[in-house]
Amino acid sequence: MRIAVVACGEMGGAIARRLRLKGAEVFTSLGGRSEASRARAAAARMQNVDDDALLIDSVDMFLSVVPPAAAVRVAERFAPVLARMAGNVLYADCNAVAPATVRAIAKIIGATGSPFVDGGIIGGPPKDDDAGPRLYASGEAAERLAELRAFGLDVRVMTGGAGAASALKLAYASLTKGLTALGVAAATGAAAEGVSGALAAELVASQPAMAGFLTRGMPRMYPKAHRFVGEMEEIAHFLGERPGAEIYLGAAAVYQEVAAAWQQAGEDAALFEEIDAAFPGERRTEQAV
Repeated sequence: MRIAVVACGEMGGAIARRLRLKGAEVFTSLGGRSEASRARAAAARMQNVDDDALLIDSVDMFLSVVPPAAAVRVAERFAPVLARMAGNVLYADCNAVAPATVRAIAKIIGATGSPFVDGGIIGGPPKDDDAGPRLYASGEAAERLAELRAFGLDVRVMTGGAGAASALKLAYASLTKGLTALGVAAATGAAAEGVSGALAAELVASQPAMAGFLTRGMPRMYPKAHRFVGEMEEIAHFLGERPGAEIYLGAAAVYQEVAAAWQQAGEDAALFEEIDAAFPGERRTEQAV
């Protein structure tokens, strides 16, 4: 199996590494990418092909694993070369985007004659020989993506067309990442009034599961908060006119503040001291997803 993974971010790089370890040939395009992306590609032993036509000509399957704001652009970028492949390359959009967004991408790819899969990734990047994340797949070609089970990915085919897998991904993230954003808001509010310690004690006493979730998750969230901004905006798009969509625009603003603090002062930012006072977990800086 020959697979392109674009781009080589933390999730894409880890998925590529798993595919390679299980025997697939994995390709990517590193033109304009950061040194961190290049290092991940090297660690995963991916083959770099900077020419888009040559990249598509080299593979059987294309996985788009990029930030939400880039998903449509990636589809538009590769559509012209996909159109010349007579439907031989499967395109899977595996991004945290709203169902309406993924349907727009499906239309772009469908016009090329290429089979399309809506993919939704739930869970962190695969590590070592763990089970890895769940890759939900929907759409007419979803069963073809299930071939990646043979290469170490937990692919779960869903009923429904393009949009079903993305809807599940965003509904899930609206709870997990939405709760984390609420935790930031609660922690900063408590700090402003000097009740951080009391909040921490009450949560441990009455909501131990929630306290544990936030205490474990907050430090891992800080370095990747910038990636959650677009995801929260996509959740607001997903909810549309339904009550509650505005909550996720607020969550996007929260993550934007966290991202700015991380960029400016790293783990020593005053904001993180306020959060840690309410959720006193071990401070970590690894780039987990």
